[in-house]
Amino acid sequence: MTTESFRRSGEYDDPDGDGRQSASAYPQQKHPSSPTASTPWPTPPAYAPAPAPASHRRAKGPLVLLAAVAIAAAAVGGGTAYGIQELTGKNTVSSSSTDTNVVPTAKKGTVAGVAAAVSPSIVEVSATSESGRSTGSGVIITSGGEVITNNHVVSGASSVKVRTSDGTAYTARVVGTDSAKDLALIRLENATGLKAATLGNSSGIQVGDQVVAIGSPEGLSGTVTSGIVSALHRSVTVSTDESQSQDPDGQWPFEFDGRHFNGDTGSSTTTYQAIQTDASLNPGNSGGALIDMNGNVIGINSAMYSDGSGSTSTSAGSVGLGFAIPINTVTSDLAKLRGGSES
Repeated sequence: MTTESFRRSGEYDDPDGDGRQSASAYPQQKHPSSPTASTPWPTPPAYAPAPAPASHRRAKGPLVLLAAVAIAAAAVGGGTAYGIQELTGKNTVSSSSTDTNVVPTAKKGTVAGVAAAVSPSIVEVSATSESGRSTGSGVIITSGGEVITNNHVVSGASSVKVRTSDGTAYTARVVGTDSAKDLALIRLENATGLKAATLGNSSGIQVGDQVVAIGSPEGLSGTVTSGIVSALHRSVTVSTDESQSQDPDGQWPFEFDGRHFNGDTGSSTTTYQAIQTDASLNPGNSGGALIDMNGNVIGINSAMYSDGSGSTSTSAGSVGLGFAIPINTVTSDLAKLRGGSES
């Protein structure tokens, strides 16, 4: 292969006159002379722009790589939405896969570890309506005071009060409701710096997974129970009648497997696919969190069967038959709830 200097000079000897170079030792170059008819000057080759110095080209590589690694680390370390929140400073919902560990390593996989990590994100919700006063629970999803709860907890409420795990009381307003999914979004007034729960991925849970429930049964704030995921995709039917709130005993009627529990659901109903758990749930747990052992919220507790025949809540108790709305249903409904939807 000829070199670039050979193409430029055109001055190697051609002793045989046949256009081929001699096979002898490297030829002696002649001094340039004026072109003649038989030996015209060759056309100068086109030169590409000189590349940037290697040091400048390499300098960009580590910077781009470090930026990519930083974004990836934020996404993996605390969930994609949480990573965006940390990088942009926006008040977004913290979400993650169920592989994210919210619980400190020393207490990983323990009920105590889950309780310590998530309890600050669970609140007690008290709603007053024409039919009386109802008590439930809620899950803080943003530091600015957005709280997810059940629609039936705040249905028809004229006022809503919230108490956090440290005893701080807030007035709340209902932002949006979705009776078809038994979900509601409320916002605490003048709230800042609250600890938002990390929302997991309910598609990753399996029957037999250990779970923890946190809520306010019978008004006992911050009550922690544990159990397992008993079943998935249970069809639970609840009322969509906005005028029908939970009864004074804190019971919320629902239908499951063709049977009625806790009273009559009425004629206007909706059915959703729920997570079944044997974690102890009692009146007041509605709207609270069902949590995996890594500290991720995987469901919003919504219905529980209490085998009580009396007219007071003291005769009711958990029989290990509870249901939670999958958290993926919640996250997919957030935009609608934030838009102030009432349905």
